[in-house]
Parts: sequence; C-alpha cells; structure tokens
Amino acid sequence: MGKLNGLLQLIRPVNCAMMGFAVIVGASFVEKEIFSPEVSINLLLGFTTSFVLTGSSMVINDYYDRQIDAINEPSRPIPSDLVSTREAVSLAFVLGMTGLAAALMTNVSCLLIAIIAWIISAIYNTKGKYTGLLGNLLVSTCVVVPFIYGGFTVDKGLALTTLLSVAIAFLSITGREVTKGIVDVRGDRSQDVRTIAVLYGEKAAAAASSILQFLAVGLSPLPWLLEVVSDWFLPFVILTDVGLVLCSVSLLRDYSKENARRIKNLNLVCLIAGLSAFIAGSFG
Repeated sequence: MGKLNGLLQLIRPVNCAMMGFAVIVGASFVEKEIFSPEVSINLLLGFTTSFVLTGSSMVINDYYDRQIDAINEPSRPIPSDLVSTREAVSLAFVLGMTGLAAALMTNVSCLLIAIIAWIISAIYNTKGKYTGLLGNLLVSTCVVVPFIYGGFTVDKGLALTTLLSVAIAFLSITGREVTKGIVDVRGDRSQDVRTIAVLYGEKAAAAASSILQFLAVGLSPLPWLLEVVSDWFLPFVILTDVGLVLCSVSLLRDYSKENARRIKNLNLVCLIAGLSAFIAGSFG
C-alpha cells in the first residue's frame, strides 16, 4: 500500500481529474448534446487523455524536482525513497503513451494538440521551470489547453466562451504559480530557479500574484455580460471571485511560506468552483 500511495501522490489524482473535467467543460461550450452516445465516447477519451497526460507530467515534474523537493518537500515520494527514480520514469512513460493513444482514438486534431501540450510540458519540466515567470506561463498554458481540447473532441473547434474561460483561467493559474514560488523559495534559490520570489522577494511575489488574481476576477463577468453563458453561471462565479479576492488580500497581509501554502491550496478550490461556473453556465 505504501508504494501505491507513493505512486498516487506523484500523479496527483485531484489535479488530473480537474484537467479531465476541463475537457468536458470545453466541449460543453460548443456542443449542447454532450450526453449523446457518440459525443460521450469522445468525451471519455478526451477525459482520459487529459487525466493521464497530466499525471505523466506531474511525475516527470517530481523526477526533475527531486533535489529541490529534498529541501522543500522531503516527504515527497521520490526524495523519501517511497518511489524510485526508475519507477517514476516508467510510470510517466506508460501514462504518456496511454494519453497519446486515447488522443489518436479521438481524432487527428486531438492527437496534434496532445503532442503540442506534451512538448510544452516537457520544455517546462526540463528547462522552463528555471526561468521563473516564463515557467509559470508555460504551466498556465498546459492547464488551459484542455478547455481548447474539449471543443476539438466533438469536432467543433473554438468558441467565444472558450477564449474567455482560457483567459480567466490563465491569469488565475499564473497567480497561483507565483504564490507557489513563495512556498518553494528556499529550494528554488538553491537550484537557481529564478522565480519572482527568489529575484525580488516574497512581498513582490505576493503583490504580483494578487494582481493576476484581481485581473482574473475583473474578466470573470464578461461571459455573462456577453450572454455566452446562462444565469446559472453567476452564483458559482461570484463564489469563485469572492474566494480569489479573500485569498489575495490574505496573501498581501501575510506572505509567509505557511500562509502562501494555504493560499495556494485554497486557490485550487477556487479553480474548481470556477470550472463549476462554466459548467453550470452551459445549461439553461
């Protein structure tokens, strides 16, 4: 059970599930009959692709971060020797091939998008993370790809709702990544990872993260104002916005490692609420 628990920690199933559901959200922007048999099969394949490719990327990230994690997070599976580096690489390979196979079974467009996302993820994990803010932007790009991918699983492409959701999510996720830099500043500094927190200090990182979250909140009413979502969007997006604002204010007041870790986790909850807003807004 210890080994299985370690492998699950590497994959981060909650994050993987969120990325899988983002595909369904993206599909709902352009296809109202998402529960029809043909569409459901493609969505299942899309969910699988996003879930396992995210899991693969998470494992690769921990593999390359093993020296940093030995300082910041020594209880993580690889630095704690719960999972060997060989086991981690094997798991990442199996998950990656499974994801690409599921994409190929969907359609050629999905395969191409999956390959591009995989390349971006590889660039981040190997070199991009050391660039600081550019690395944060690469992470955000990978996270918003499933919204775009969802439209292609149902052969409908992009919609205005897709573009708006991508913009909002991109800003919020980048803010969360900047906050994560505060949590990891000690290990990042030892490996010359040039995050905002390392270069300019935790206070500057807290300010930058908050600005990004406020920008995301500022954009959030647009889908409803442009009438590309229903009124069911409002309760969930208001809940999300309140959460993001409160988190940002808290981080500005206390940018310690402990509070930054708490805010980073709460931001993930807000992202789930934001996903719910777009899902609810696609009905009615």
